[in-house]
Amino acid sequence: MAATRDPVVIIGAGQAGAWVAATLRAEAPDARIVMIGAEPHAPYERPPLSKAILAGTAEAASAALRPPEFWEGAGIRFVPGRRAVAIDRRAGRVLLDDGTSEPYGALVLATGAEARALPAPTDAGAPVHLLRTLDDALALRPRLVPGARIVAIGAGFVGLEVAATAREAGCSVGLLEAAPSALGRVLDPAVAEAIVDLHRRNGVEVAFGVQVSAIGAAPGGGARVDLADGRSLGADAVVVGIGARPCDDLARAAGIACDDGIVTDTAGRTSDPAIFAAGDVARQMHPLVGRALRLESWQNAQNQGIALGKVLAGQPAPPAEVPWFWTDQFGANFQMCGAPAAWDRVVWRGGPEEGRWSVLYLLGGRAVAANTFNAARDMRALRRLVEVGAAVDPDRFADPATNLLALMREIAPA
Repeated sequence: MAATRDPVVIIGAGQAGAWVAATLRAEAPDARIVMIGAEPHAPYERPPLSKAILAGTAEAASAALRPPEFWEGAGIRFVPGRRAVAIDRRAGRVLLDDGTSEPYGALVLATGAEARALPAPTDAGAPVHLLRTLDDALALRPRLVPGARIVAIGAGFVGLEVAATAREAGCSVGLLEAAPSALGRVLDPAVAEAIVDLHRRNGVEVAFGVQVSAIGAAPGGGARVDLADGRSLGADAVVVGIGARPCDDLARAAGIACDDGIVTDTAGRTSDPAIFAAGDVARQMHPLVGRALRLESWQNAQNQGIALGKVLAGQPAPPAEVPWFWTDQFGANFQMCGAPAAWDRVVWRGGPEEGRWSVLYLLGGRAVAANTFNAARDMRALRRLVEVGAAVDPDRFADPATNLLALMREIAPA
């Protein structure tokens, strides 16, 4: 089947953009596809950056989304190391930073997000690192040697994963967070505390309510991290993980509707019918959650890329899935599903002292989110309960004798 518009130009060669290209090629063999990436690398997956690649237990090539020869073999014209600087919507062209331009019938913006820089004054010579790209990971990796002093700023998932990787590499690690707790926007405080406790038991020094006022370059190398309370910390390297901002500047300049990301409908269409968006930059209406979400996750980028590839080929988009995320830290696996705006009850099955537990978030007695810790087998049932907003008896869920798959089949049959 031919693509609905031709050629299709994809700005961004990350998880979302690459899956748009690969899916569209599979569904529309004759479509003309151009994929333009700002980085010099072929599409790769980001989860290994803060884990195996940062730890040095895997090489950069292992993160490739497809073998390097795939793109040319699939007839996808891949242009690396180029940035889009403007969109001429009237002419249907996108201008690149080398002065060239590409005509489009359909334009996909999969520009992702970029790591936020620390707002505090920072000396140019201080060893301060962000972790968003493959090059970021490769630049930080040599710093993680036994005995090195690492200060991680931000107790979100990036900061926590970097702290775990650095500690396992034999570094001394201090984790600083300005908020009163970790992961406050996405997890119940007791769940977040259980993850923080895992770090403390593994030797990470965690401090909350800490404001960084400046980062200076130490005389003998390294950095000096100045805190608002007057203290200073020495570090061989500082890693800033305080979130990411969507790369929606290109869309904004072109007059496309944005709101902390590019606003799209459930199929990825923007306010311009010839322009689409997917991945970390897209604020897409999510039918299962009932509101627009901008999600920064591997699963979301892949799913939106596949769905948009099908839409561009004239196919219906696959059904939406419950948002899902996972992380590995200190050999423990943590998973979460759902993206609730609120909950009024949190029910535990097991507990932190057991080293294996699941948590269900309820709103009005119905499942809206779930977490598992070293209990990945529970996630299948939990995702289904959240997907349908099942009414769950808290006592039955908490009872370790309850078979969760049987409970799922009973109250949330497919």
